[in-house]
Amino acid sequence: MVPHEINILEMIGKAGLMVQFVLLLLLFFSIMSWSIILIKYRYIRRAFKESAYFTEFFWQSRDLSAAFAKAKHLPGSPIAKVFQIGYAELRQLRQSRQPSGQAGASKNRDSDALVNGFKGMDNVKRALRRSINEETTRMTQLVPFLATTGNTTPFIGLFGTVWGIMNSFHGIGLRGSASLAVVAPGISEALVATAAGLAVAIPAVIAFNYFMQKIRTIESELQSFSADFLNIIEGDLIRVEENNE
Repeated sequence: MVPHEINILEMIGKAGLMVQFVLLLLLFFSIMSWSIILIKYRYIRRAFKESAYFTEFFWQSRDLSAAFAKAKHLPGSPIAKVFQIGYAELRQLRQSRQPSGQAGASKNRDSDALVNGFKGMDNVKRALRRSINEETTRMTQLVPFLATTGNTTPFIGLFGTVWGIMNSFHGIGLRGSASLAVVAPGISEALVATAAGLAVAIPAVIAFNYFMQKIRTIESELQSFSADFLNIIEGDLIRVEENNE
């Protein structure tokens, strides 16, 4: 005997209005979550690719001005954006250290400028820290919706199932018959909502965990690059001090 194939569309068409509304709501969550998955996948993939390229160029060139010019052409790299903010703050620091008096400033003036330079490092650190927070916030945008989808859609589907089963038992009471042939169709139609809820939730949870792991990796790389960049700047200031002695 050939088993009867399940026709999902037919079951949805015969379901009650509440179950159909639940399925429509789940469809909305599914479309939104898959759209976010595609958008964030492309965004994070580009962020990794361009950040790796910029980091390699930065350490090979060791030229901050050249790295700044290269960073302008890598808008998808969080590390390049953080570097641009830090370098812009560094240029303001260097301009403030320029001697404003006559040519041939004294060592005391150079020493004062150096002290001001180290004090100005706090501005650079704050700028880098603020930029890292902004990039992290930008990367995590829309991702929490995936967690919301994974947490809520199974319960939304379960609500549709419970409602459908309630209607089925209500119909049994009206017909006065509790045979399997009467109960099974209504319950199977209601269970579609639970299956749909799980089908929406599982990809969303997987994608959320994947993206958060990638974002934490990029954030760690941002912190490491920021620390290295600050070490380079402090090293330059120390060399200036040694040259002035």
